[in-house]
Amino acid sequence: MPLRHLTPHDQHLFRQYGRGPIVPVPDPLLHHAVTRHAAAAPHAVAAEHEGARITYAELDRYADALAARLVREGVRPGDHVGLFVRRSIPMLVGLLGILKAGAAYVPQDIGLAPPAQLTHVVRTARTRIVLTTTEHAHRVPLPDGHTLIPLDEPLPYAPAPRPRVTGDDGAYVLFTSGTTGRPNGVKVTHRNVANLLLTEPGGLGVRPGDRVAQLLNIAFDMAAWEILGCLTHGGTLVIRGKDIAAAARTADVLIATPTVLSGLDPAACPRVRTVAVAGEPCPRPLADRWARQAAFHNCCGPTETTIVNTMSRHDPSAPLLTIGRPTPNNTVYVLDADRRPLPIGETGEMWAGGDCVSAGYLGDDALNAERYAPDPFLGGDRRMFRTRDLGRWTPDGELEHLGRTDDQVKVRGFRVELDAVSSILESAAGCTRAVTLKRDARTLVSFVCPADVDPDAARRAVADALPYYCVPEQVLPLALLPETDRGKVDKRALLGMLEHRVAVAR
Repeated sequence: MPLRHLTPHDQHLFRQYGRGPIVPVPDPLLHHAVTRHAAAAPHAVAAEHEGARITYAELDRYADALAARLVREGVRPGDHVGLFVRRSIPMLVGLLGILKAGAAYVPQDIGLAPPAQLTHVVRTARTRIVLTTTEHAHRVPLPDGHTLIPLDEPLPYAPAPRPRVTGDDGAYVLFTSGTTGRPNGVKVTHRNVANLLLTEPGGLGVRPGDRVAQLLNIAFDMAAWEILGCLTHGGTLVIRGKDIAAAARTADVLIATPTVLSGLDPAACPRVRTVAVAGEPCPRPLADRWARQAAFHNCCGPTETTIVNTMSRHDPSAPLLTIGRPTPNNTVYVLDADRRPLPIGETGEMWAGGDCVSAGYLGDDALNAERYAPDPFLGGDRRMFRTRDLGRWTPDGELEHLGRTDDQVKVRGFRVELDAVSSILESAAGCTRAVTLKRDARTLVSFVCPADVDPDAARRAVADALPYYCVPEQVLPLALLPETDRGKVDKRALLGMLEHRVAVAR
C-alpha cells in the first residue's frame, strides 16, 4: 500500500486534498463543440482581428472545406499538421480544419520562430503538410515530398469529412523548451484539453457573447486555452494586433502570463470580469490588484499536464496566494525523492495524475521514462507526470507553489530557492515584479520593477527575512523586464544585460 507510512489522518487528507472532483465531460472532441455553436447561432461573431470579423457559420464552413482538402491530401487520425502562422482569422480556420480532419495541429509563430526551430519541428512531428499564409510561405522549410497549403487562398466548399476520431487522439503537439537545447514535442489529446476547457473552473465561465482576448503566442499552450476555451463556449475571440492593451480593453476574459498581465492596467480594462494567470509565479501585488476588480484565478501546470491542472480563485484578503486544488478529474501528489507521499505541510515535488496527463514526448523514450510513471494511487493503466514544481499542502488543503526543482541553486554551499528571494523582494515598498538569478558560485543578482524601486531597501527586505547567503549582491531596478516570445520573463536576456553592465564598468 503506497500510503502505509503515513498516519491515518494524513492518509485521509492525501486522498481528500489531492483529488479533484469527478465531473462528466460533455464531449471530448473539441471541434464538435464549435460546430454546435455554429448551428445554434450561425451569425454570432466567432472572432475579430484588426477590423475583420468572422461568424461561427463562416468559420465552420471554411474549416469544413479545409478539412476536406486535408483528407484528400491523405491526412488521417493520428497525423500531425503544421500550423505556422501569425495571429489572424486564417489561424483559426487552420486550427479548426486540422481538428475536423482528425489530425493534431502543430503550432509555430512563423514571424518569431527561427528557421532551425521550424526545421526541427517539421522533422520531429513528421508534419508532411504545413498550413501558413501566402505572405509567410517563403519562411517554411519544407523537405521534398511535403505539401504547403496557403490558408488565405479560397477553397471550394466541401462537406466536413467524418474521420473516426476518439478522445485519445491528438489535438495538438506543442514544443516546450528542452533540456538538450532542442524543444521537446508534447502530444496532447482531445480528452486532455476538453477535461480542462469543458468543466469549471477551467471553462472560466465563458458563455456565448463573451469576449475573450487572444494575447499569447500560438506556440504557447495557454494560447489553446484562449482560442479553444472561447470557441468551444460560443464566445467572441478578440485577436490582438501589435497593441495588447487595445484587445484587453474590450475583453470580458483575460488569460495571460503574469509578465503579460503586468503590462496592463486594470482601470483601463473595465469590462474584464475574469482573469487567469499561469506559466510563471505570480507576484502577490499583481494578483491583489486584479482580484479587486475581477474573478482572479492563479493557476499552475506544465504543458505535459495540459495547460494547467490546479486553479485557485484568489481573495485579496487571503493570507497566502496559492495555486489552489486539482481541477476536475485530476490529482496532485506531493512526493519525496523516492516517490512516497509526504505528510501534509511538508515540502516535496508535485506529481500530477488523472485526465490531464498528456500522451508524452514525441520520439524520446528516455525522457518519457524519466518524467512519466505508472500512477500507484489511481492504479490500472493510469500514469502520473513529474512536474518538477515544489509545493506543500496548507492545513486547509490549498497548494503552495514553492518554485522549481531546477530553480534550486547552491550559493556558498547552501541551497537557495530563487523564487523565494524574488517573493520577498516583491513585498518591498513599491516593487511589483522581481527576478533573482545565480551569477556565480557565491553571488545572486536580482532585477526589480519599476525603475524607481530603492535597491538598498529591497536588499534590506531580503536580509531581514532570509539567511545572509540569500541576499542578492546587486538589486537592479528596471522600467520593464524583458519578455520571451511566450510572454515569460527572459532570464537569458537579463544575464546578458548584467554582463554588458560589467563589461562597460571595466
